[in-house]
Amino acid sequence: MLENILFVENLIRGGIIASLTIKNTKGIDILASNSNASKSAGIQVKTTIWKRQEYPSWVLRDKADDYFSDNLFYIFVLLKPEKERPDFYIVLSIEVAKHTRTNHQIWLDKIGKKGLQHNNTSMRKFSDKEKRYLERWDLLEL
Repeated sequence: MLENILFVENLIRGGIIASLTIKNTKGIDILASNSNASKSAGIQVKTTIWKRQEYPSWVLRDKADDYFSDNLFYIFVLLKPEKERPDFYIVLSIEVAKHTRTNHQIWLDKIGKKGLQHNNTSMRKFSDKEKRYLERWDLLEL
């Protein structure tokens, strides 16, 4: 929840109208709009904690494979040590869906430990090794 508040604060500082949704709003944590309400976006927020890894990854459910629209975004938040500003990765939902489907299939096709095929699971991962989406506020087009 704190990450949602941090993200809303960043949007507001940038002149965007933003509001947290109530808990039972399926798949959207934040609604955002430009100042004249001519464009809006639904935002799903996912977080992970910085662990000195080469690149961060976020865990998603299999619904991410098929949950997308033109104005739905994922904001992946990398929480850092105390008092450091988090990193925000802004990604259009269709890109997340492509990433999760493709990478899950690659994982399924690989032979796992002990020489066995991986079993299908509802868990997915998103990562941005190239940092293409890091601080890409412009993608929101608000």
